[in-house]
Amino acid sequence: MRNVLERLSPGARVAVVRLRSLGDCVLTTPALALLKQARPDLEIAIAVEDRFAAIFRGHPDIQSLLTPRASEIAAWHPQLTINFHGGARSAALTIAARSRLRAGFAHFRFSSIYNLRIPRAQEILGVDRKVHTAEHLASAMFFLGVPQRDIPRARLFAKPASKTRPYAVLHPTASAPDKTWPAKNFRALADHIQNQLDLHAIFIGGPADDLTAFDRYETIAGAPLEEIKSLIAGAALFIGNDSGPAHIAAAFGIPVLVLFGNSDPQIWAPWKTESAILSHAEGINSISLSQAQEAINNLPVPQPTTHHPPPSAK
Repeated sequence: MRNVLERLSPGARVAVVRLRSLGDCVLTTPALALLKQARPDLEIAIAVEDRFAAIFRGHPDIQSLLTPRASEIAAWHPQLTINFHGGARSAALTIAARSRLRAGFAHFRFSSIYNLRIPRAQEILGVDRKVHTAEHLASAMFFLGVPQRDIPRARLFAKPASKTRPYAVLHPTASAPDKTWPAKNFRALADHIQNQLDLHAIFIGGPADDLTAFDRYETIAGAPLEEIKSLIAGAALFIGNDSGPAHIAAAFGIPVLVLFGNSDPQIWAPWKTESAILSHAEGINSISLSQAQEAINNLPVPQPTTHHPPPSAK
C-alpha cells in the first residue's frame, strides 16, 4: 500500500490545524520543513489564531495562513488535513475542511473523525523514552510517508531589530507562579550581564504582564509578536522561564538559558540551539543566582568589551 504522501496529487493542498500555545506553534516548524522537503510541490496552509500567526508569517514552507474558521478552511479545499491540537474546536475544523484524508493522533479525543490515526511518537520513532515536542510533531510526518531523518531546528523568519549596542532579552514572567523565577534574581542576572558581558538588558512581557519590578532596565510589554520576533532575532542572549519566547530564541539559534519549574525539560527544552537548562527538585525558587550566572558564563555569548554603565531607565 502506498504511503499517504504518495497518494496526494501533484500540487495538493495540505492544511495543518495548529491552535493554542506559542511554543507549540514554534515547534511545529520542524515538522513542516520535513513535509516540504519530502514534497516541495505541496501547498501548505496553517489554520492558526491571529495572536500566533506572526510565528508563521514569512515562512517559505507555508503558502497560506488561515484563520481558524470553518468557512475559511473549507474554502481552501485541502486534500489532506492534519490536526496537531486534538481538542473539540480543532476537531470541528478538521471536519469542516471536508478533506478526503484527515490525520490526527490516535490518542486524541474524537479520534473517530480521522481516517489516518497517527500512533504515539515512541512507536513511530522506535524509542522507549519521553520524546521532545518537536519529535512528537515530526513523527506525524514520518507516519504519513516522509522518510525518517534528523529532525531540524525550528525556523522563524524576521528582520533582526536594530540596536546601537549588543543586547540580551530577558523574559521574567510565566503562566503560573511555580514556573516563575523570583524577580530579584532576574534583576541580579540583568546586572551581571550588563556589568560582566557588556550586554544591554531588555525585559519583555505580554499585555497582561506587570514589569514594574524591572523599571530600571529597558522594558517592552505587550508589543506585537512580530516586533518580539525581530527583537529576539537580533539578541546575543536570551534568558527566561520555560515559555514561548524561549522557543522563539532557540529557533533563531540564539544562546538560551531557561529556568524550569514544574514543566518537563525533556519535553520542552530549547530545541537544537546552544542552551543551558536549570531546574531543581524543590522547585524553581531553589535555583540559585550563582547557578544561573555560571550557566551564562558557559554559553557562547560575547566577551566583555570596553565597559560603559547601562542606562538607568527606559
